[in-house]
Amino acid sequence: MQELLQELEVQREALQVAAKKPADQVVLKKSGQLAADALAFDEETTRLRLIDSMLVDAGWQVGAKGGSTEFVVQEHDVQWQPTTTGNGRADYVLKDDNGKPLAVVEAKKTAKDPNIGRKQAQLYADGLEKEYGQRPIIFYTNGFDLWMWDDAQKSPPRKVYGFYSKDSLQYLVNFQRTSRKPLDEVTPNPDIAGRLYQLEAIKRVSERFTAGYRKTLVVQATGTGKTRIAISITDLLIRANWVKRVLFLCDRKELRKQAKNAFNDFINEPMAIVGARTAKDRNQRIYLSTYPAMAKIFQTFDVGFFDLIIADESHRSIYNRYRDIFQYFDCFQVGLTATPVDFISRNTFRLFNCEEQDPTAYYPLERGIEEGYLVPYEVFTHTTNFLRTGVKYAQLTDEQKQQLEEDGEDPETFNYESTGVDKQIFNKETNRAILRNLMENGIREPSGQHVGKSIIFARSHQHAVLLSQLFDEMYPQYGGNFCQVIDNYDPRAEQLIDDFKGLGSNKELTIAISVDMLDTGIDVPEIVNLTFAKPVKSKVKFWQMIGRGTRLCKNLFGAGKDKAVFRIFDHWGNFEYFDQNRPEVEPTAGKSLMQRLFEARIGLAETALNKPELAIFSQAAELIGKDLASLPEQTIAVRERWKEKRSVSRPEILTQFAPATVRVLRDDMAPLMQWVYIQDHTDAYDFDLLVTTMQTALLKNSGRFDDFKGQLIGWVSQLLMHLNPVRARAETIARVRDPKFWESVTVLSLEEIRRELRGIMHHSLKGGGDPGVGPRVIDVSDGEIEFSQRTTNVKEVDMVAYRRRVEETLRELFDTNATLKKIRAGQPVSENDLTALVSLVLTHNPGVNLAVLKEFYADTAAPLDVIIRSIIGMDAELVKRHFTGFVQSYPKLSANQILFLNMLQNHISKYGSVDLDRLYEPPFTSINSDGLDGVFTDDRQIDDLLAIIQTFNPHHYRESSVV
Repeated sequence: MQELLQELEVQREALQVAAKKPADQVVLKKSGQLAADALAFDEETTRLRLIDSMLVDAGWQVGAKGGSTEFVVQEHDVQWQPTTTGNGRADYVLKDDNGKPLAVVEAKKTAKDPNIGRKQAQLYADGLEKEYGQRPIIFYTNGFDLWMWDDAQKSPPRKVYGFYSKDSLQYLVNFQRTSRKPLDEVTPNPDIAGRLYQLEAIKRVSERFTAGYRKTLVVQATGTGKTRIAISITDLLIRANWVKRVLFLCDRKELRKQAKNAFNDFINEPMAIVGARTAKDRNQRIYLSTYPAMAKIFQTFDVGFFDLIIADESHRSIYNRYRDIFQYFDCFQVGLTATPVDFISRNTFRLFNCEEQDPTAYYPLERGIEEGYLVPYEVFTHTTNFLRTGVKYAQLTDEQKQQLEEDGEDPETFNYESTGVDKQIFNKETNRAILRNLMENGIREPSGQHVGKSIIFARSHQHAVLLSQLFDEMYPQYGGNFCQVIDNYDPRAEQLIDDFKGLGSNKELTIAISVDMLDTGIDVPEIVNLTFAKPVKSKVKFWQMIGRGTRLCKNLFGAGKDKAVFRIFDHWGNFEYFDQNRPEVEPTAGKSLMQRLFEARIGLAETALNKPELAIFSQAAELIGKDLASLPEQTIAVRERWKEKRSVSRPEILTQFAPATVRVLRDDMAPLMQWVYIQDHTDAYDFDLLVTTMQTALLKNSGRFDDFKGQLIGWVSQLLMHLNPVRARAETIARVRDPKFWESVTVLSLEEIRRELRGIMHHSLKGGGDPGVGPRVIDVSDGEIEFSQRTTNVKEVDMVAYRRRVEETLRELFDTNATLKKIRAGQPVSENDLTALVSLVLTHNPGVNLAVLKEFYADTAAPLDVIIRSIIGMDAELVKRHFTGFVQSYPKLSANQILFLNMLQNHISKYGSVDLDRLYEPPFTSINSDGLDGVFTDDRQIDDLLAIIQTFNPHHYRESSVV
């Protein structure tokens, strides 16, 4: 310990206080890290070793020997303190360019809870405020746990993972405190996101931020404008002076590209794509990055650099893999996801500080379709005999057996379950049927010459390639440009996506065969067909895939002919599978290699101690100690367990190996081993794990030892003896191969083998077979095709899709049918009129029965003529314009008021009008039991709202037409 202190002191004396070079700061930082594992520091050592290092990390110049620099004053005199002299000394005061305090830091020794310094730091802040007329930000720390308190803005203390840089503190203290506007005084820009449900989401986020919360979760169905909502929130917070720099995160480059284009359309701010070349660019306002790119460099920014993080597709995999990013940055955070609330994991809700099943804002697919913002879909099932029952000899016909024999196959070897079709075995004829189904039954482009934009979801890359080859064989007239594979195997995948969107060089690309790449996030509104050529077991992924077709597309089939519906062809019974309400299985993350090795070493130590074999125990305990020392303390997950790590790492604690210590090692330390960096060394650690497992089995006299022995000999036999590093260990390799070695093998002799060979295990023959061998490919007739349309079992989807078909049929009849004209005019019609109309529609379009509409409106008592009028008589866009204008007229409306307006707008769009009495009944009383009067208290607002309602009253229309 003394040697470490002397070493640091020598380094400090070499630094010049007035103008430290960057290299000197690196030396200072490293010296702090050297002592990070030392035992309980006193306050002086904590400052010397840990706090100074943290300040250097944030770009502050720290003086030597506890001395001061221009911007970091140590032992700063502070007046007006509750001491006998009235004076005190703050451990650190971080200064602005004008000499005023930006922050005060109270230090405690590592063994103490830093919160005991909270009041003392507040008193120092009081004194500094009186002296300089500026209240500093408050920090208090024990060198590991760091807390920040901006009490001037009424923010509660919060744990942070580093100090703010001077630039970040200047923005917080000098600008935000004086310039922040109340969010309810700044109106969202309706040109960015002007739909009522979007405005409601923006309001809910701003209300949560205003209430002091810093994290929010917005759940919006695919195609309803999540990115626009994110941009509008960004624009609102920038205009309100709440944020300066924004980070937008997504999981793929293509989505980052889409987000950049969208931001450029609506926000004129300096923007950067985060990558290797832009990682040091600190002068932009909007930063766009993939999660992997930011994970590599996020700690090069100070914790206060970003004021807002928007995380696209915030689901459990993001939480599991990139949790450190969200914890590291101290800023407002907005999570975005299209995953239905029922399928969002608890960890995601916790990450954004939301109650389970209760996100900040929620707009589901059902509402989007019902309100006309998303396109409904029709489902057609299409299966063949092989897809339903598999390919089995006992079920093959004589003709099929003969076909196999003619192709050189032995039919008796075929016993593939249906789950293996297009996975273990490909049948060309089965896949031809899938392609024909799409080409013959898919929705076609305006000329009717060929199908419109379509995605085929394939099982694997090999399956996708087979489908592509078969398509080119079946439809050679398209010249190979019409249908192509888009997956991660192709380095030109981004260019192919541009082609599919109509933005690239191949305008002919119409059918994309996707393996995972187009399942989520891709925005191609022209898609009208989705083909599920694979089974899907995840509800989350299933709904994301369906979302590829739900986007609106104006004038897709010509002027005034919008995309009204899209088709799903289900070849694997996916809808039937999910109709059974199978629970979504929470995926459990597999244990990392280092965790398994660490746990194996704990097991070896326990076994050795119980024998007792103290030499073996000491050997295992030493390795456990080295594993603990390898944990990277810059990783937040490790920092959060620094007390436990420091405690069990002490030699006297580790060698005692008490039950409480073992519990900490297993429960707290083992999961952290995933953060140990072992890239390029996995073979060595795999070998360590095998030997450790063998050692434990040998101690226990387990029968499995012989199995492990055979595995070890097999691994060693695969070593490439012609390489010099392997040849240098020839003697040890020979010992392993010698049966005599195994006659007297011991745990310690196995340890010698491990140490000798672990470093060369990567020099072994990899793999165990011909990499070119793939699934079996046959070409046999596959009959008994079953094709039918089925309901989606989502009432809103089925209803809207049916309404669209009814609307198309009625539109054709409107000009010639007197009954339809009466209904639209609000005039009474007789039962005979309606019966004749139903018969006429059935004759004109046998697939449309007006009587079926009553089933979708079972929750109302509306007669058929009123239901028909709600379909043909209301201009939904006109209704929306009225209510959007109302919201813009009153920018201080609450989120609940906007929600009420949205419900009212949807009711009028659906039924043509609303009786005032209904505004005091469910569902309008779900927001406030007093209905309209409980939600709105401003008489002027109520009068304007009633005027809008009156506009859509049928009597109003008739009176207006008379005038």
